[in-house]
Formats: sequence, structure tokens, C-alpha cells
Amino acid sequence: MSLKEDIIKKTKEYHDEKFTFDKATSIPTVNTKQLTFGCKGWIFDAVVLYIDMRHSTQLLDDHKRNVVAKLHMSYYNAIVRIAKVDGGEIRSFNGDSLLVFYWGKDTTTVDKAVRSAFRMKYAIDELVNPNLEGYKDINFGIGIDMGNIIATKVGIGGDDTTKDLIWLGNAVNRSTKISDKCEAPSHVGISESVFNKLPDTLKAYKTKQQTIFGIQEIKHEVWIRQTMVYNNDWEAFYTSSCTLRFE
Repeated sequence: MSLKEDIIKKTKEYHDEKFTFDKATSIPTVNTKQLTFGCKGWIFDAVVLYIDMRHSTQLLDDHKRNVVAKLHMSYYNAIVRIAKVDGGEIRSFNGDSLLVFYWGKDTTTVDKAVRSAFRMKYAIDELVNPNLEGYKDINFGIGIDMGNIIATKVGIGGDDTTKDLIWLGNAVNRSTKISDKCEAPSHVGISESVFNKLPDTLKAYKTKQQTIFGIQEIKHEVWIRQTMVYNNDWEAFYTSSCTLRFE
């Protein structure tokens, strides 16, 4: 059978076969045996964190390739370590971006994902960039949403270079869109559904300040409400410039 015939045959098989979904028992990997190349997917609820480096093409203009490689290595080293510590499942390295899933979509999971984002911001801004002296600062955007995710296997099998998983759902698409809206100094953005599930401790904080009336507690909002167009409709999202320090 020719290459042309192979492609037509497989496309018709996909067209005619009924697509079935199984409830995921964990966040799958490309080696999950239950996911085949047929019309089958795993479905699960998750909080999605998407981080993308900004202006990477400009970095190639400003620095030699070996320097850009060092910048990427430092960037990925920081965000992967933080995601793993916070219980995130890392998927889909793609050039300058990374997709992280946090299993479930309850308040505890939302809290973990947002704290991860604030730690990533702290790490890149205050640990990575200052220690890459002489190089251009790494800029980035983080978007977070939650919802129903479908994972399915694509490619043709064989070794890992000819197969992968794709992740489908508004939570993935929206987190990417929000990430596109975020960069220095407001690196972190969240959807309205994520904002509504945040604990109060991640919505505002108080500090004590000396005023002419004595020491007073001042409330600081963590988030600024923004709007964007998603699927041809205007919707709210929230951005923040806050960080979360760690040892």
C-alpha cells in the first residue's frame, strides 16, 4: 500500500470509528498502555498551569546560542523542580513552554497550583535572573484554569519520536490564552473560575503601616481584574505581580 493510500485509509478509519472515553485513574503519560492510537481517550479533572517564555526570538538576536541554551536550562530547572514539589504532573515540553496538571479541581488543588505559580515567579525573578549576570532577564507568562481534560494518543507508534499525547479542553486553551496576556511585572494570570475557588489568603493580605493615626492594618489585593476575548465572548481573568518566597 502506498503512502497516499495509507493516509486515506487511516483517516477513513478515524472518521468511521466511534470515539470512546475512559475515566482516568491518573494523569497519563505517552507510555500509558490503556491509551492506544485508536479513537479512545482518557478524561479527568485538573487545574492546568501553562508557562511560556517571552521574547525568545529576541534572546537569539541578543545572545549566542550557547547562552540561550543556558537561559532555557536555568528556566526549566527552576519551574520543573517547583511543579514537582507542589504535586504537579509535568507534560508537554514545547520549545519555551511547559504544561503542568494538578489532579482534581477542588480548593486545595487550586491553592497548590496558584502557589506554584507564585513560587515560579519568585524563582525566576529573584533566584535565576540575578545569577545570570550579563544576560538578558528571562520574561515569562503563567496562565491557570481548571476543568475537564481529554488526553489521547497521536502519531504512528514505534519509538518516542513518533508518538505523543495531546491534551484537549477549554482549561488547556484558556490557560494558554491567559498566559499570552501576562508578562513583567504581572507574570501570573488566572481564570475567573480559579479566582472564585481561591482561599481568602490568596486573594488579599494585610500589612501594618505607620500612619498619622498610628499603626494601622492596610489591606492589599493580590489580583487585578482584566478582560479578554475567548471563543468570541468577553470574559474576566485576573493578573498578579505577587511572589511567594521559599527556602
